Amino acid sequence: MDFNQLEAFLTAQTKKQKGITLEQAAVLTKFWKIHKVKIRESLINQSKWENCLRNLSWRVDLKSQSRHLDQINTPVAIVEFELGKNDQESEFLCLELDETKVNQLLKKLTEIEESIGTLSYTN
Repeated sequence: MDFNQLEAFLTAQTKKQKGITLEQAAVLTKFWKIHKVKIRESLINQSKWENCLRNLSWRVDLKSQSRHLDQINTPVAIVEFELGKNDQESEFLCLELDETKVNQLLKKLTEIEESIGTLSYTN
């Protein structure tokens, strides 16, 4: 809720029968201004029921050993995800992707981005 929405809500509450007083609305407004960030962070943390992405790191290496000679000196992307909740120890997921897999991943990410864009414009 942004500040304008808060003002509109509290104004409506003061006009309701058995609603709040103007003094109560002023106290709530002051409290909201002071603690808005803490309230938001608390609500976000309470709404998470799965791990979240804490960190992402990646690099590109060249294979120096392989069972097949044609794979030596080919580029490989190493992607490491750090996952966890605020009150728990992190878990790490490490992926090794060749060029084909990187291209597939980029294509999927583009599709996801387009889907999110479509959904955000229709609502």
